[in-house]
Amino acid sequence: MPKSLTVLMAITVATLAAGCQTSTVKAAQAVAGAPQTTVRAGEWRSLVDGNSLAAWRGYKRDTVPAGWSAIDGVVSKTRPVADIVTRDEFGDFELSLEWKISKGGNAGVFYRGTEEYDRIYWTAPEYQLLDDDNTPDGKNPLTRAATAYGLYARTAGELKPVGEWNEARIIARGAHVEHWLNGIKTIEYDLWSPDWLAKVKASKFSEWPNYGLAKRGRIALQGDHLGRLDFRNVKIRELP
Repeated sequence: MPKSLTVLMAITVATLAAGCQTSTVKAAQAVAGAPQTTVRAGEWRSLVDGNSLAAWRGYKRDTVPAGWSAIDGVVSKTRPVADIVTRDEFGDFELSLEWKISKGGNAGVFYRGTEEYDRIYWTAPEYQLLDDDNTPDGKNPLTRAATAYGLYARTAGELKPVGEWNEARIIARGAHVEHWLNGIKTIEYDLWSPDWLAKVKASKFSEWPNYGLAKRGRIALQGDHLGRLDFRNVKIRELP
């Protein structure tokens, strides 16, 4: 084989090898730089990591308000505090959590909330959390625990006594929403339907033109009422 041809082949092989090595390095760098928190649709994702509330912040603020804590996966507040919202937004989702409330306690879980107004309940529907037996709201079918606050009454499901854990689940897919309490579906309704529009018009929410209209928004935990409130096993999955 002529010497010149041998040299040419050696250069070609070296060039190809270098190209393969570069591609391998770039691929490795791409994997290393990919977000480690990426979750595929349908996979459960915890919103509380041990003693961390990194997935949360205050409503219209960058940090978690004083008064909220996370210890061993349990989120708590013991006095009136500002609401907290998820840093991420969710459209179609299933949210599952356990909650425990003190005597006379009142709180809520908001969903698809946006932040153009002073209060999240001006835009976000609410899953009511309540001590039904020791609060005025507990006497009203539209504002008892597990209702869509002020709009749809709970028609099934049993609330556990104060001091015990209740399990709540919210399923939102497009316009359709379901509330569940301790494994029982309590209500289901369709946002933006004639029935829903009529109920909103007849309620206090008629004051806020963007109430319930967002197709994607933040989950929020209400903290501005008296008493202790605890959450655990807070997790969510996006529905495909």
